Amino acid sequence: MMKTTARIIALFFFLVQSALIFALNITQAPTSVSDVFDTFAQDENAGSSTFLSLNIPTGARAESLGGAYTGLSDDISFFDYNPAGSALLSETEAAVFHNSWISDSAIETIAATTRYGDFGMAAAAKCFYVPFTQYDYYGEKQTDGYYSETTAIFNMSYNFFHGYYFKGIALGMNIKGAWRSVPDYADSETSEIKKGISQSAAAVMADFGALTRFNFLKFYSSREPNFSIGLCLKNAGVAFTGFSKQIERDDPIATQASIGFSYKMLEAFTLSADFSQPINLFSPSESEKFSAGAGMIFQITNKTAILAGFLLKGGNPRMSLGGEAVYRGVQFNINYTLDLTSSLNPVNHISLSAKIRLGDRGRAKKAATVDEKYIEGLQKYSEGDYTEAIRLWKEALEIDSGFDPAKKGITIAQKQQQLIEKIKEMQSLD
Repeated sequence: MMKTTARIIALFFFLVQSALIFALNITQAPTSVSDVFDTFAQDENAGSSTFLSLNIPTGARAESLGGAYTGLSDDISFFDYNPAGSALLSETEAAVFHNSWISDSAIETIAATTRYGDFGMAAAAKCFYVPFTQYDYYGEKQTDGYYSETTAIFNMSYNFFHGYYFKGIALGMNIKGAWRSVPDYADSETSEIKKGISQSAAAVMADFGALTRFNFLKFYSSREPNFSIGLCLKNAGVAFTGFSKQIERDDPIATQASIGFSYKMLEAFTLSADFSQPINLFSPSESEKFSAGAGMIFQITNKTAILAGFLLKGGNPRMSLGGEAVYRGVQFNINYTLDLTSSLNPVNHISLSAKIRLGDRGRAKKAATVDEKYIEGLQKYSEGDYTEAIRLWKEALEIDSGFDPAKKGITIAQKQQQLIEKIKEMQSLD
């Protein structure tokens, strides 16, 4: 079992790396792996967008998977990856995230999500900040404060055509408002204190996502589908600056389109992969180069798991390793990332999250009741009591209108009743 799993992991990452090498070097074959990364680093449009904190992961679970979360999005981390995720979560969740980024910067996030049937909704607030201190030529402090980017997010989604066999297509949207706060600073020549509001900015944007799940090459028993595909357009909007004088349009926001999948071959083993393409909405030809990531989850017990990921974004890879554990109803995630893309020197950073599940609004109880009535109906059907079987199955459908086995059972039972009636009519004619 362990050897098979190790081979699957090795094959998965080999295929991802091979795909990246092929995509990056279609016209020019590399002489070494380092040449591949060097080619990818040559991006004249890098850093041309604003509100770059939108691209920083909130932390922990999704980051442990190398950001390969567009097609997974199975917990409250969906905010940064696929807004359709809220319509598919099994329970109401609330969470806090911390990501210790580079150069004393950090990002803090609070979030909550719930679901009513096939309708999901959620809200989150995240703040990226880095301390700012300015000194003059004599080492005297002139100004200090924090540079920050704060984003508020409201989410809603709906899972269409949801049934027992087909799990539906979830569509979702995030509405975002963001504010970039620049502290006051001193003019380098006159030492005059200038207001940071002149460099501050506001942004409005939206995310649009789709997510569908189904069974594919499944080697274990479960009602939950094992394969999912997601699509997302993130941060489509516009930013404005110059609030102290004349308001003008700022640089383009860090918009990007992503496609991803997740595959749970075994009950304890999940693979995921993502491909993202930044888009300059004002000048598409000036868009940055794509990024790609891959991740895996190995479930040790029902309360502990190991996660690992690989992300290629820039000239060097970013590698992550994380752990997951549930203690007294709270799920904790910790992630360590060796980041070679944000600096000329290797950068290590850690991210954390704590998530509490607040119940499923009675969905599990309803599902159990539906199963009970369906089984009772099967028993009545086997006894030849088709009328009672139909009644029980109709009651099951009143609770869950998408329970297809009950619909099929009613159709078969009604045909049996019709057949019996025809037989009786033929007997009466004789």
